Amino acid sequence: MLKITSSKNTTLLTKSDNNLPITINWFNPDYWQEQNAIVNKKVGRAPTWFFKFEGGVGVLRHYWRGGLIGKILSDQYLYTGIKATRTYREFLLLCQLEELDLPVSKPIAAKITRDKYIYRGDLITHAISQSQSVLDLIKQKPITDELWVNIAHTIAQFHNHGVNHADLNINNILIDDTLKVYLIDFDRGTLNTPSQSISKNNIDRLKRSLLKEEKRNSTFFWQEANWQTFINAYRDALEYQF
Repeated sequence: MLKITSSKNTTLLTKSDNNLPITINWFNPDYWQEQNAIVNKKVGRAPTWFFKFEGGVGVLRHYWRGGLIGKILSDQYLYTGIKATRTYREFLLLCQLEELDLPVSKPIAAKITRDKYIYRGDLITHAISQSQSVLDLIKQKPITDELWVNIAHTIAQFHNHGVNHADLNINNILIDDTLKVYLIDFDRGTLNTPSQSISKNNIDRLKRSLLKEEKRNSTFFWQEANWQTFINAYRDALEYQF
């Protein structure tokens, strides 16, 4: 499913069927800037770089810690083995989800750099073209009932396969120009036996993100009736009791 290539203190992860000329340089934004290949950059706590390459558009993301510990350790994680790193786990999970034909950003490569007892990580995935997050959409206009149902069915599809999205929020749900729904950012996600408790935790987190963004944004086209449309469609699509 994936190939592991190690050299000194660096480990490169690629898919087993990869035929792209991926090198360590791919994980350096300066490399792509020198080739005038950067097409977009999302700023914030964790900047994300979008770059052109022979296979389309890639998304480069560095792993940064959040919360109070992030102010101290920033991008440093305790190293206890390659397969225990968050980078390896997310890359492997994305490979598994792609094999299940679930709508995710397809993995390209990942890099783990070790320095004694700590490591840092980077991930490259395919960009989802012509897409916006649910948050971006809601800030522009109301989402139709049909799209809420589509979002609900997509999330239920993941849960029917036992996928736990550790941070399911309206920033991590993308809609493309054909109204296809994708889930992104599977850091700390897992693949398990379908579970009512995991599904409930995911859905509760999604609801909290809607309420949080509603308070944060003066223009926000969402109301409780939209949630009822979503949750009813979600329950109908789920293959076990919610």
